[in-house]
Amino acid sequence: VLLVVYVSYVGLGAGVLRALERPAEVQAAQHLLQQHWELLANYTCLQGPALQQFIEGIIQAYKSGITLQGNTTSLGRWDFSGSFFFSISAITTIGYGNLSPSTAAGRIFCIVFALFGIPLNLVLLNEIGQLMLLGVQRCAHCLEEVFHWQKKASPLIKTCALVTGLLLFLLLPPLLFSDKEGWSYEGGFYYSFITLSTIGFGDYVIGMNPDRTYPGWYKNVISLWILFGMAWLALIIKFCINFLE
Repeated sequence: VLLVVYVSYVGLGAGVLRALERPAEVQAAQHLLQQHWELLANYTCLQGPALQQFIEGIIQAYKSGITLQGNTTSLGRWDFSGSFFFSISAITTIGYGNLSPSTAAGRIFCIVFALFGIPLNLVLLNEIGQLMLLGVQRCAHCLEEVFHWQKKASPLIKTCALVTGLLLFLLLPPLLFSDKEGWSYEGGFYYSFITLSTIGFGDYVIGMNPDRTYPGWYKNVISLWILFGMAWLALIIKFCINFLE
């Protein structure tokens, strides 16, 4: 029965997403094809295969973190802050997919690094989650002693913890992303949940816009936000699992 419910739920998601996203995909493909033919028509010196090869080169360079800016190229995805953020996304299994090692040595190191880093990350998240849960329980115990609330303290504290977590990890961070990245609030909220749930599609990633200047603390603060936010969301998911079971 559970397997049937699971497959039905996934099928429902597939049907809804197809209905919502397929028309936009078709429209984008038609627009790209139109731009392709207009470019070849306006610049007759260009040839189809050469243009296709150049486009593929740009895509490959972008995946490596290199973008064209006039007559120069922008680097910076593999500086220390960028590499630190990539390391966080690797061992937390977020895996945005917008950046990956291009050398054989880098790929081998990434395998070994993740092999030991993923268990270490799980242990750390478990400890952080337990500390958060312990803090909630202590607050509930203090309220019970001070106000003699035997039954109301625990639900009240859990509600406050839920609201506080929503503010700190899902509702307030999009404001920072709107300021630093230029995203809409909806885009920042979407990025927050996709990141903390470790889905990590990679369509929204912080610190990747070559036209913006980011402060040095930005990626480090976001890395801490990811750690604590994942621990908080893991507790919420655990409560949901207990409810479903």
